[in-house]
Amino acid sequence: SPQEKTVTLASGETRHYDKLLVATGATPIKPPISGLEQPGVHHCWTLEDSRRIMELAEPGAPVVLVGAGFIGCIILEALIKRDVNLTVVEAQDRMVSRMADGATGSLIKSWCEKKGIRVLTSTQVTSIDQAGEGFLDVALDSGEKTAAKLVVIAAGVRANTGFLEGSGVKIEDGIIVDANLQSSVADIYAAGDCAQGPDFSQDGWSIHAIQPTAVDHGRVAALNMAGRNANFNGSLAMNVLDTAGLISASFGLWDGAEGGDSAVLLDEDGYRYMRINFKDDVVVGALSVGHTDNVGILRGLIQTRAHLGEWKEKLKANPMKLAEAYIACSQ
Repeated sequence: SPQEKTVTLASGETRHYDKLLVATGATPIKPPISGLEQPGVHHCWTLEDSRRIMELAEPGAPVVLVGAGFIGCIILEALIKRDVNLTVVEAQDRMVSRMADGATGSLIKSWCEKKGIRVLTSTQVTSIDQAGEGFLDVALDSGEKTAAKLVVIAAGVRANTGFLEGSGVKIEDGIIVDANLQSSVADIYAAGDCAQGPDFSQDGWSIHAIQPTAVDHGRVAALNMAGRNANFNGSLAMNVLDTAGLISASFGLWDGAEGGDSAVLLDEDGYRYMRINFKDDVVVGALSVGHTDNVGILRGLIQTRAHLGEWKEKLKANPMKLAEAYIACSQ
């Protein structure tokens, strides 16, 4: 009860608070697929989940991974190290669609296929049924059925906010917090995957369910709860991903800014791609595949909002001059 400044525990006990931090994280989304309760179907979220997956992910075992987003691709990396026969099913038209453009998704898909992974994009699982002898029948919307010993679900996450219903705390995708990480109710703060906070790259609020954002949220919330005024400049959407040995990175407005332009360098055969997005002469977003040297520089240019001046045209002519541009514009 915010009015009485109390929280009620599952045991029925109540605790009083002066300041309250909600850091309840998120829960895996269950997609609308019949048969998710079948033995052999698992999310990869808890230590117990991982133990059950390891039991079934034997060398050569047919495995279906549902979802090829950021978390899905991390799970993919672990599964191929166990030498399973892997099929990836992704509803969107490309892999990692929430962090990268078509060129990036296409390179990652091609790379995975070269590694012997079957990747089905623009495809959905419709049902999962027992097929006997420990096997599952995984039905696809294409009409195909594929057998699996293990199905791993990686369809995204949802903020854990249901217990706040009726509290008066404003919730959209997550708990709306201000620059102090305080919610719409005085003395209640939120941080991490459950918090929908200021977005560095655009007006408004976003959930960036990544560890760096959770760390920043926690620090700013703690300072304000302890009586020290601290403002949060907004979280930066960023992901660095290793997919079967191919490194990709995504920062800020990775798909470009309205009215902005871009510098692009693509080598499909070499699995290398660089896209730098500008708004006027400021870098506002970037994508890279196969380039690991300049990841920190890309983040630095975006977060400092450095004006490139003449270096913008130099980068458009050769995006690999990032280090020189960063040094020149940081002086």
